[in-house]
Amino acid sequence: MARQADAFIALPGGYGTLEELLEVITWAQLGIHDKPVGLLNVDGFYNSLLSFIDQAVDEGFIAPAARHITVSAPTAHDLVRKLEEYEPRHNGVASQLSWEIEEQLEYSSKVDMAR
Repeated sequence: MARQADAFIALPGGYGTLEELLEVITWAQLGIHDKPVGLLNVDGFYNSLLSFIDQAVDEGFIAPAARHITVSAPTAHDLVRKLEEYEPRHNGVASQLSWEIEEQLEYSSKVDMAR
């Protein structure tokens, strides 16, 4: 599903949302994809997370170019507009083989667990 997506959007949510969000951000940082990651920041829900990311950039834990992987907006209309205008600023993207390797690893894990 991630390979077929044009972008990723996180609505306000809990631990599962945060885990999925950080996963697709990490994939972009590693160069597995170059798709934007959007935060629907309804009523400032993601303000604390965005501040954390900015602090991590300031302290050198996140590259400034990688900060631009995520975009946020308070409304769906504004977020979609930003996602449409998105241009990656971080390093190049790994080949599509990266997605295929991941799928093979997941399949292998499922086969092993079934045994």
